[in-house]
Amino acid sequence: MITSPSDDELLQRLRKGDEPAFLELYRRRQAPLYRFAMHVSGSPSAAEDIVQEVFMALLRGDCGYNPERGTLSGYLYGIARKQALRLIERGRVDIAFENDAEEATVPQIAMDDNILGDLTHRETLEALRRAVAALPRRYREVVALCDLEEVDYADAAAALGCPIGTVRSRLHRARALLLDKLNKERPKPGLGALKPARCLP
Repeated sequence: MITSPSDDELLQRLRKGDEPAFLELYRRRQAPLYRFAMHVSGSPSAAEDIVQEVFMALLRGDCGYNPERGTLSGYLYGIARKQALRLIERGRVDIAFENDAEEATVPQIAMDDNILGDLTHRETLEALRRAVAALPRRYREVVALCDLEEVDYADAAAALGCPIGTVRSRLHRARALLLDKLNKERPKPGLGALKPARCLP
């Protein structure tokens, strides 16, 4: 049975000048890194630049990655996050930072509420994109990592530079914020806003 090389094995081969190893690592990690950068920056062109910088960092002599501190995946997300924040601070992308007033007003919501039951699949995805984009940055980051890219808490903590407990608490808060935002977008019965479910092409 042939097994795929790990990220660390590919990185070791890459450092020895193995171009196919670089291409394999790029194919494996480019798409999730792009999606994460897109959620954090809100800009497709910025996300492309961020991903390019992430892989350029790997090509440099000592990229600073230490496998004893976490996985290569978590490290790459960390680089992407730093690049995104740098672009935001330079004003190259227009994304709001934390909004403490907003988070203070969010009610406690049961996590199993089926608030999306009467939306079509396409409407649900669009509403989710808008809701994620509207989150304060620290919550947007943790949702993009843990919920959208399914990164484990340890890698998310490494990428965000915070303890796992902080990741958990931010994620809990972020989910409550998301549910509140999505609930506000939910069409109200009796107002003619509900549409019959339709088959998507």
